[in-house]
Amino acid sequence: MAALRWLTPRRRSATARSVLAGEASAEAARKSAEAAESAQPVQETDSGAAEPEFPVHGDERAAAFFDLDNTVMQGAAIFHFGRGLYKRKFFETRDLARFAWQQAWFRLAGFEDPEHMQDARDSALSIVKGHRVSELKSIGEEIYDEYMAERIWPGTRALAQAHLDAGQKVWLVTAAPVEIAQVIARRLGLTGALGTVAESIGGVYTGKLVGEPLHGPAKAEAVRALAAAENLDLSRCAAYSDSHNDIPMLSLVGHPYAINPDSKLRKHARELEWRLRDYRTGRKAAKVGIPAAAGVGAVAGGTAAAIALHRRRR
Repeated sequence: MAALRWLTPRRRSATARSVLAGEASAEAARKSAEAAESAQPVQETDSGAAEPEFPVHGDERAAAFFDLDNTVMQGAAIFHFGRGLYKRKFFETRDLARFAWQQAWFRLAGFEDPEHMQDARDSALSIVKGHRVSELKSIGEEIYDEYMAERIWPGTRALAQAHLDAGQKVWLVTAAPVEIAQVIARRLGLTGALGTVAESIGGVYTGKLVGEPLHGPAKAEAVRALAAAENLDLSRCAAYSDSHNDIPMLSLVGHPYAINPDSKLRKHARELEWRLRDYRTGRKAAKVGIPAAAGVGAVAGGTAAAIALHRRRR
């Protein structure tokens, strides 16, 4: 996305930055989806859906919004991206240990720590500064195949496919860089992705963001902006997430789902009688007739090599 020269984040309120981030992400998502729309195959209706009453087939004003980290994919996309950049020598080995424990925490706890995620995003911006957008997109394709494809939750993937089979659009909504999110969405056959938008000038990253990371309230603003642009009725839309940080996004839609929820989201979902799905074990997945993903697996060893993000340089 072209740079917004009038942007001065430090002078804007958090709400204004969230709105700006949401609008920027929605615009990027629409442009990407429109460019790829002609190549998207038309999906046939699956009459064997586990819940035939939802999603509603042929409802053009309905769509589905899926969080990515620990909802669609095990772990955090930004960490897997960092692993791929480390392999390609974007930064040095001495930075590895500092961030390895963050991925271990994420995988063991099953939810994101905002401070850890902010540090990772700041580090990623420092790494990509001066690199071309086209270069990172190409690398993102390789990283998906190397580290992400095998970490997609089959259960959540089946839910997304149900919306596609009903003729609805399906969007990823994530704090991960929008370029990486778009790669994942395309590989999964989804409509597109809303993600954190890094500023670029002349196709080169500046090391700054447009607005703020697409996290918490910013996600809700992005969904709201996209819904307005696409003429969607949010009361007929669905949203899926694992994190209590996404309660603002989940609260926007008429069909919120808690997927692999953290403790705060599980409590909130139960109080409001939201639907819950947990694919971290076979127990709940078996109840809804959707295959469960494999366990998270061992953290030692592989985790130490999984995270390699450059320390923030000021």
